[in-house]
Amino acid sequence: MQRALILAIWLCATSAGAQDFTTLKGHGGPIMDIAVDGDGRVATASFDNSVGLWEGGAPVWLEGHAAAVGVVTFHGDGMLVSGGDDFSVRLWSEGGVSRVLGQHRGKVTDVAVSTEAGLVASASWDGTIGLMPLDADWASAHYPPLEEPEPRFLEAPGAVNAVAFSGPDTLYAGTSTGELMRFDLAKGAMLPIIRHGFGINEVIVTDDWIAYGAVDGGTRIIDHEGAEIADFTLDRRPILSMAHHAGTHQLAVGDGHGYIMMLDTEDWRITRDFRATREGPVWALAFSPDGTTIWAGGLDDVAFGWPVAALDAFEPGISGARSFLRPAEDMSNGERQFMRKCSICHALGAEASRKAGPSLHGLFGRRAGTVPGYNYSATLTGSTILWDETTVDALFDEGPDHYVPGTKMPMQVIAAQQDRADLIEFLKQATRAPVEHEE
Repeated sequence: MQRALILAIWLCATSAGAQDFTTLKGHGGPIMDIAVDGDGRVATASFDNSVGLWEGGAPVWLEGHAAAVGVVTFHGDGMLVSGGDDFSVRLWSEGGVSRVLGQHRGKVTDVAVSTEAGLVASASWDGTIGLMPLDADWASAHYPPLEEPEPRFLEAPGAVNAVAFSGPDTLYAGTSTGELMRFDLAKGAMLPIIRHGFGINEVIVTDDWIAYGAVDGGTRIIDHEGAEIADFTLDRRPILSMAHHAGTHQLAVGDGHGYIMMLDTEDWRITRDFRATREGPVWALAFSPDGTTIWAGGLDDVAFGWPVAALDAFEPGISGARSFLRPAEDMSNGERQFMRKCSICHALGAEASRKAGPSLHGLFGRRAGTVPGYNYSATLTGSTILWDETTVDALFDEGPDHYVPGTKMPMQVIAAQQDRADLIEFLKQATRAPVEHEE
């Protein structure tokens, strides 16, 4: 798997700096989002279908989503809200119990909480914004448009990538079609603030300004009427994550090239521009409560806490970074295909794994949907598919969505017949169960 954020460089850092560096290890897939509460607890959303809650020692695993968890945020009293590729928005209590607040018709890309309104807003690729009461009785009493406790959904122009509240009655949303929209929730009115031209992925709203990041690398600061305050667009794209710390006037921006750009929001200047990874995106960013640590996550299955004050000590272009756990040239073509197409979701060994998919150990000759303890989609439960050279080849030739309609497997194809053959040969060796011999 691609190492998204690099630990090795810290071996050359000062001992004091090294002591401030933190890693959170345990997930079985990439880190899609990070949130931090006022007590310093960290929540991580992962491709392995879980949320990790970190407060020293071993994490608490919050299980309930049926697919990758893409977003997570804290809500007072130790509660969390998360959204996932299973189209659901979940509210988690202190004890790790969750309930579904609402269900979209597409993956959930962002969530925002307004304690004043008693609402969760959710963004989805189904082209809607969900408004979901945290507490039905409170919301009905304080928020007239939500007289019923059921969620309601606002139509948006295109898939919605980001949402952010501004007070209890105003909500901003960024869309895949490049609009930044303002919704007056009390009046039910929608107004486009800007039309960027490329999809807007991230939105942060304060009383004084709005920051947004876009697919084309656009990183802009505007006022609430859309007038430009500052433009920090660089030749790096797309913008994938943002985090704001009001007390220290910091805005962090993560992109697809692996950089974290730090901005001073008082005089609008770049204070640091740190290359966190040679290859791969920075999908997740969050500040510690005091603003001295920036938490980051990406393709790796580890979340990293970088001391902000030490970022200047790092050389741009980290030496030794690789796109695989070992050099690609040392791998056979079959293993490279596995690392690129399968390794994020599947382990090869018989040992327990937190990865999103079942282990491939003993794959050949096994009927689909039969690994004990794995929660398969309905389409694979009771399947008649027997995994062998022919069926594995067909899976990647046609794509899982066509070969097994309704599967949770991501849509992907290996077009070249030789690449599929090499992958199959590698899997036959790497997943082989040991033969037990009688004495």
